[in-house]
Amino acid sequence: MEPQHQPTVNGARRRYDDAVADIVLTTLNARYAHASFALRYLMANLPHELRACACMLEFDISQRSADVLEKILAQRPKIVGVGVYIWNAAESARLVADLKRVAPQTIVILGGPEVSYETEQQPVVRDADFVITGEGDVAFAELCGKLLRGTRPLQKIIAAELPEFAPSSTAKAPGLQARGFESARTITLPYALYSDEDLRHRVVYVEASRGCPFKCEFCLSSLDVPVRNVPLDDFLGHMQSLLDRGLRQFKFVDRTFNLNLNVSRSILQFFLDRCETGLFLHFEMIPDRLPEALRGTIARFPAGALQFEVGVQTFNDQVAARISRRQDNAKLADNLTFLREKTGVHVHADLIVGLPGEDIASFGRGFDRLVALRPQEIQVGMLKRLRGTPIVRHDVEWEMIYSPHAPYEVLATKVIDFPTMQRLRRFARYWDLIANSGNFLRTTPVLWEGEGHSPFEEFMKLSDWLFDRTGRRHAIALRQLVELVFEYLTTRQGKDPAAVGGALGEDYQRGGRSDVPPALKPYVSPGPRHVSPSSIPSRQARHLQATKGE
Repeated sequence: MEPQHQPTVNGARRRYDDAVADIVLTTLNARYAHASFALRYLMANLPHELRACACMLEFDISQRSADVLEKILAQRPKIVGVGVYIWNAAESARLVADLKRVAPQTIVILGGPEVSYETEQQPVVRDADFVITGEGDVAFAELCGKLLRGTRPLQKIIAAELPEFAPSSTAKAPGLQARGFESARTITLPYALYSDEDLRHRVVYVEASRGCPFKCEFCLSSLDVPVRNVPLDDFLGHMQSLLDRGLRQFKFVDRTFNLNLNVSRSILQFFLDRCETGLFLHFEMIPDRLPEALRGTIARFPAGALQFEVGVQTFNDQVAARISRRQDNAKLADNLTFLREKTGVHVHADLIVGLPGEDIASFGRGFDRLVALRPQEIQVGMLKRLRGTPIVRHDVEWEMIYSPHAPYEVLATKVIDFPTMQRLRRFARYWDLIANSGNFLRTTPVLWEGEGHSPFEEFMKLSDWLFDRTGRRHAIALRQLVELVFEYLTTRQGKDPAAVGGALGEDYQRGGRSDVPPALKPYVSPGPRHVSPSSIPSRQARHLQATKGE
């Protein structure tokens, strides 16, 4: 069927009265700012004749299902491909169920990590026509071609089995069987499908490799081996194109960016050679792998240009061994110390609550150990029972109880009961609001100042008190939070009001705010402080400004 006009990428801004597309690729993003990387890969790898009659429609989970369905069906599609993830599982199930009731003749194809494992157990799969498990870049195009030619496969669940990749002798890392894109069947990279609006207003994802060589049992990436690298010249050519179009913030989704040192150093050097104000690169890093050859390149970047997400997860060696996680904690500490003392990298470190056998005391010791290494952010995450991950083998021995609903967070374990888990969940939220946000950079360490005080224990006391006073974890305005922290530090901890007020006032005005919360008025002069303009993300900018003493 020929479309009445050429479908475009950004479907949300198009007219729908005359739109026609045989294939609609769609998903529900967590928010508008998150552009779907997977949809762009699928679209880029459709052959020309299919791409000419296909379009992408992106939505977010806050939109009403009926409104989303209306825009999809306005295209009069024969095939609708839906990307299903942990953040949109419930909303996708509702959308697919409604679609099949309103337009039962429309063929629905599911894909994504949420339906790639434990597939047949899911209601959304029952309502769909086909499910592609695994990496569907090529498999989706092949299935659509068959369906539009009138050939309907007998099987409902189609395993992609990595058809797009083949062994390659290039880009090997120690102890790793590296694989690259097959030259005769190269995956088309999707970066040209980012629109100018995407580049201006949305998170732009890129990847130089796929897979992970490690076997951490809580992580879906442990099922995605071996690591396969994009041909470097091709990748860097696309990065140059994005730079030429004005993109300055790149989020790499590689799970182990620093695994192959030659590749990672080449990519860093590429961006260093083109570094200018506003460049911001996000990488996920292996925490105990940072040799001198890579350190030298990292140290040459200006402050604020690099963010490293470092998965620490646990400092408990027994727990790490139990979940098949290999990590040299001494090297990890040395690497974080280097990053904080010798570079301008913004370090975002992750810890997990609820791992099998880790109690609150062990988690607290690990938290204090990480605080001492001074990453700018510590993301405290609750363990999730992701579909397909082998973490379930500990369910009986460690009495692991998870929510059956996405995001499948742990509710209790043998060593952490439900009330304690709730305290830790609140701790994680308040830590993000206060410590990670960059809004309380001078004030946060005041909580545990003094010899022998535990950051974990002192912040847990504040967390418990905040919940007792407010009864909620969300919808707390910054002004109210400032007032509450001032009250806690001065009345519960007995801190000097002038010192606390001065610290809070500096923190509050760092972002250029001109007002003064009532509790701080005796200690803070009204009027905004000078704030240096920054084009890097606001949270990182606040940390950087504090580091510079502005």
